[in-house]
Amino acid sequence: MAQDTSLGRWARRLSERAHKNIVVVALAAKLARIIWAVLHKDRGFDPAIAAA
Repeated sequence: MAQDTSLGRWARRLSERAHKNIVVVALAAKLARIIWAVLHKDRGFDPAIAAA
């Protein structure tokens, strides 16, 4: 299932309390926000910031 990363732990915790369709949409939204922030700030990806 989810990897042992901050994003993976977040997805795993969410999947324990929400329907899988909700988890998929929440994960897609979170990834879209991460991608937007990386492109908007013109910087590389920092997993420590993405975990917040």
